[in-house]
Amino acid sequence: MVGKLLMMIWLVLVVNNNNNNNNFAWGEEKYGVIINPSKLEMFVDELPDMPRIKAFDFVDGFPVPNSLRVGMFHKKWKFHRDLPPTQVFAYGTSKEHATVPGPTIEALHGISTHIKWTNHLPSKHILPWDPTIPTATPHTRNGGIPTVVHLHGGIDEPESDGNSMSWFTSDFNERGPSWTKKTYRYHNAQHPGTLWYHDHAMGLTRVNLLAGLVGAYVIRDPHVELPLGLPYDREFDRPLVVFDRSFYTDGSIFMNLTGNNPSIHPQWQPEYFGDTIIVNGKAWPRMTVRRRKYRFRIINASNARFFKFFFDNGLGFVLVGSDSAYNEKPVKMNDLLLAPSEIADVVVDFSKSKSDSVIMSNDAAYPYPSGDPVNESNSKVMKFIIKAGHELETSRIPRKLVKYPSADLSSASVTRYISLYEYTSDTDEPTHLYINGKSYESPATETPKVGSTEIWNVINLTGDNHPLHIHLGLFVALDQTELVDGDKFKECMSKINDAVKCQVDKYARGKKVGVPAHEKGWKNVYKMMPGYVTKILVRFSYIHSNDSYPFDATAEPGYVYHCHVSASTLIINSYSYESKIRCFRSF
Repeated sequence: MVGKLLMMIWLVLVVNNNNNNNNFAWGEEKYGVIINPSKLEMFVDELPDMPRIKAFDFVDGFPVPNSLRVGMFHKKWKFHRDLPPTQVFAYGTSKEHATVPGPTIEALHGISTHIKWTNHLPSKHILPWDPTIPTATPHTRNGGIPTVVHLHGGIDEPESDGNSMSWFTSDFNERGPSWTKKTYRYHNAQHPGTLWYHDHAMGLTRVNLLAGLVGAYVIRDPHVELPLGLPYDREFDRPLVVFDRSFYTDGSIFMNLTGNNPSIHPQWQPEYFGDTIIVNGKAWPRMTVRRRKYRFRIINASNARFFKFFFDNGLGFVLVGSDSAYNEKPVKMNDLLLAPSEIADVVVDFSKSKSDSVIMSNDAAYPYPSGDPVNESNSKVMKFIIKAGHELETSRIPRKLVKYPSADLSSASVTRYISLYEYTSDTDEPTHLYINGKSYESPATETPKVGSTEIWNVINLTGDNHPLHIHLGLFVALDQTELVDGDKFKECMSKINDAVKCQVDKYARGKKVGVPAHEKGWKNVYKMMPGYVTKILVRFSYIHSNDSYPFDATAEPGYVYHCHVSASTLIINSYSYESKIRCFRSF
């Protein structure tokens, strides 16, 4: 029999209130005063370096797989010197050592990691959530808070991918319909790079991430990376997990209690924006650096906020990797635009600074690209204090990095059209979002083969820029073409939902936007511009070798692709763009 590879792409449904969602207790209703971020002094807290966990061991001098136990805990966390402790959900090896973001897990290429993710969360959530959207729901009242962990950027077996319906509650007392195992296996057989892990539970991803369930994961390959000469040790190679939050004066996290369509969805809103910028768990932190090169793996873990990073003294970035893969060549940049869930691997040379301090700032409108301009609070990210005196260093930025196979259009076996739809109420407020006009429960519309390469034309019929993330597959962005007379095309798509029959080529003939130099490599997230058709070449195999996956990628519960805006489409969230892809084994 032909084995099937199931990839689910999350779509959102409109669901009525009769779904027995009252079995899952609401978070405490909270009315308070939102703190004015101007009352919090910037740059008073030191930037934390999150705990590091080795995902491998050594026996007789050789690396071997390691087994870890990482829990999710309810505790209090200090985001700022002058802010009362905040109730959070945090990853860690124990409640005492749990942090926001969670520990940085360091894996070794070719050496598997086994992680038992354990849920120690209470029966009630610390944040409000909306029961009118598809949600992971325990069968018993006060059954606990469902969670499941997805390793973003990981190429792993579907049973360990963190499917949104593979959720589980405390002590695994209740489990979702797609749950299969307690201990996840990460093969780490892919190329080296930066990944991140986060909650992925259906309908709760947005609130579980807001509560703190995020963390960095790095796959290292010394044989490939050490010859490059880039900063590599702990002091000079630092993940920066960046997100935004707002707080009440008592320190608790603010989240809206009323939806933008309260008669349809009492609490759900399509986006979340906070005015306090958090880096590694601290609001506008500071970091003391030496006059030398530092490597920063910047992860945008925000729900909906894009960041356009730049330095206020003209210092620049050198980008060496995008998402989970190295670029072929380093790219010098004065500013850096990151969508939610995107990763930028950059080197900053502080020896080139003409001042003894520099602020990393932000200039991205919210929502991006046509929303409000930044203000005094959300335009600042963190401060670097630069020590006096230059020093001799051994790290360098090579002229060439890592060359992976280029995108070969002739190798594509199938061309697909992926359409993003947004539906609104009579007041023109969003009510739900679909991929390909279909709900999550609908049969799969994409059926790639393991080992195949395909062309996907992603048609964004919404008014927002959507960062599209594909599980398992990596892709190269080829170009973006504006839709001309887009309203007419959208009208046709709304009726028959078929890009070919609606003559998409007739409308996709407007302005062409090329792929920026720093985003021409292999990615797992790309910004889908509103009113444009984005062409990508997707590969369902490793990019660094011709080896087959060391696991059965055709097994249940499969994989997903989705928009990664976490409040409107928060990964596997309330209203997430996600649909299904059913893939087949290649013979």
